[in-house]
Amino acid sequence: MMKKVVVAAALGECVHVAGVMNFLRLAEIAGWRTVFLGPAVSVEDVLAAARREKADLIGVSYRLTPETGERLLGEFAEAASELHAAGVRFAFGGTPPVAERARALGFFERVFDGSEPADAVLAYLKGQPAEGQREADFPQSTVERILRKSPFPIIRHHFGLPTLEATLEGTAKIAEAQALDVISLGIDQDAQENFFHPERQDPRRKGAGGVPVRSAEDYRALYAASRRGNFPLMRTYSGTDDFIRLAEMYVETINIAWTAIPLFWFNQMDGRGPWDLEGSIREHQQVMAWYGERGIPVELNEPHHWGMRDAPDVVFVISAYLSAYNARAFGVKDYISQLMFNSPPGLSDAMDLAKMLAVLDLITPLSSPHFAEQNGGTEGGTFRIWRQTRTGLLSYPLDPDAARAHLAASVYLQMALKPHIIHVVGHTEAHHAATADDVIEACKLARRAIENALRGQPDMTADPKIQQRREQLAAEAKITLDAIRSLAAPGVEDPLLDAATLASAVTSGILDAPHLKNNPFGLGVIRTQIVNGQCLAVAAHGQPLTEKERLSKTRKELS
Repeated sequence: MMKKVVVAAALGECVHVAGVMNFLRLAEIAGWRTVFLGPAVSVEDVLAAARREKADLIGVSYRLTPETGERLLGEFAEAASELHAAGVRFAFGGTPPVAERARALGFFERVFDGSEPADAVLAYLKGQPAEGQREADFPQSTVERILRKSPFPIIRHHFGLPTLEATLEGTAKIAEAQALDVISLGIDQDAQENFFHPERQDPRRKGAGGVPVRSAEDYRALYAASRRGNFPLMRTYSGTDDFIRLAEMYVETINIAWTAIPLFWFNQMDGRGPWDLEGSIREHQQVMAWYGERGIPVELNEPHHWGMRDAPDVVFVISAYLSAYNARAFGVKDYISQLMFNSPPGLSDAMDLAKMLAVLDLITPLSSPHFAEQNGGTEGGTFRIWRQTRTGLLSYPLDPDAARAHLAASVYLQMALKPHIIHVVGHTEAHHAATADDVIEACKLARRAIENALRGQPDMTADPKIQQRREQLAAEAKITLDAIRSLAAPGVEDPLLDAATLASAVTSGILDAPHLKNNPFGLGVIRTQIVNGQCLAVAAHGQPLTEKERLSKTRKELS
């Protein structure tokens, strides 16, 4: 099939072509054949080239004074009327004052004034509807939204204020601003744990940690508030009890984009739910299966819970593999792999990137249709992995200017993984929960970093030190996974899916973190330290331990 052709130039005496070049770069991404005519091109030469190239679209730019621009564009429209009548499309780009005059002419199909994000321009070039139209014009499932915006990642941000009224107002404002693609509702702890048990709720805790939703109607109201602007998707916590009942309500009330659950957490071990460790693992597996049966994506927000508790990098990698492995086994078709950078704080960018690459090295084979047969199983089916990156919550500095810089730098680093989803963590989080204005600003900061990276980011993954650490982590993780398998009771078909075995991996210290000290479920005997940008298990005097040495040391301490 022949490519559509776009011809573009800076018109008249205008010599500014950076905007034209950016427009054509995006057109190439969208599959167009592009013809750049250069700066200061006359009306006659633009139209002659359009006829010669059989252009489907003509793009012109003018960035000088509005009065001369209006006069020139009027002449252009009159001279191009024949092509316009023949179905050739016309687009204009310029400064806001000139763009205002261009819109008034009523000749151009689209007018860009430089305020539009690059992904909006790309959507136009892909033939997608202009922003701000009907809900039907915007994909209302995660995978469709990802595919529509590619190569730009979809943007997600957490939002939930201490009152329902403020959250409703803020949700509407965020949607109108078209700042993001997914609003992740942050709900308070009672909503997560006691939604169906009002007798267990404590009025003094209302709004602690998020918006105090107390009924299905509250969720419907929040979803209704988002039905404007670019009609963002919505999702929320999976909860810490009554998982399936909550899931059913989320699908009905907010058309939940995907669920996010842990494997080992949100229970008595971290004080966030009523279940014991083994019981919660079984419950989480059932939730995976429930969403998987309905074709709704599943994210396991597991590895960063270990990272936030100062677990070594290898435990982060192992937990990421166990998460994906369980999701696949329990029927998830679209798996969102969350990769939280800067967790724990203090990691170097290079070693952080190496850790994430090691995760991807381990989980990517799970998406192969031959994985099951290669590993002694028979089940097949689709298992697609979607990469989601984010900045570590605990890594933000308190100073707002430094926090903005940290957000942008972290997102730029994350782009080395070519993520499908960027979970923006607001720069205000070290000080206060993000307001609607904070969310919009944070997404703008992230969007700029994304656009810069997509213009041609250097390949940071090629650094030999990153590659060496990547390979080391993958090899170390396999040692620990074998240790977990060795815990299984006789007759267990697959230890990595067995709740009792997985729980034992924590209680025995194979999976351990310093913050689990004195925990009734965890061991907490491990020591970790940041060494050359890596979070490593260390001996009493700070000497780094290999996984083989750490596991041996843990066994001796328990014996």
